[in-house]
Amino acid sequence: MTETTQLKQLQAEWITAESFKPYGQLITPSEDGKHYDQTDAQLNLEKGTPRFYIMRLSKRGRKFNRITRHNQCTQCLGSLEGKDWFIAVAPPSDSPQPDLEQLRAFHIPGNCFIKLEVGTWHAGPYFDHEVVDFYNLELSDTNIIDHFTHNFRASDNLDFEIVVA
Repeated sequence: MTETTQLKQLQAEWITAESFKPYGQLITPSEDGKHYDQTDAQLNLEKGTPRFYIMRLSKRGRKFNRITRHNQCTQCLGSLEGKDWFIAVAPPSDSPQPDLEQLRAFHIPGNCFIKLEVGTWHAGPYFDHEVVDFYNLELSDTNIIDHFTHNFRASDNLDFEIVVA
């Protein structure tokens, strides 16, 4: 007999620098001429060639059953055109799967970007728009040699949906 997949809802919270700290950094606008400090993205791209590109995604919705991490670099994501979006994250760990108790969803406005810490589990970007272009900074081979995915449906018969209040 096949088990039925359970849909678990994750309440999205508006991102703040403090709430996102276990997963990475929230980077917001700063005045031109500001000197480099801890509020700037603290990048780790030393294990390869950085790749900065625009990633076009279509009709993503807010449901997922897989989550990924990159153990060799930080990753920066942000939307263009001021479009809001969502991401689900769990803190970095040595485990082959994220801690379900620490899985959180964030609602990200289109006037900032996030830097994911090395090893942060992430599902997304997700959004309600038809199409969103994202700038993405990672290594040139991140999606080839540094892409570890956990499938919640296969391991726990779980799908997730990011919901807003």
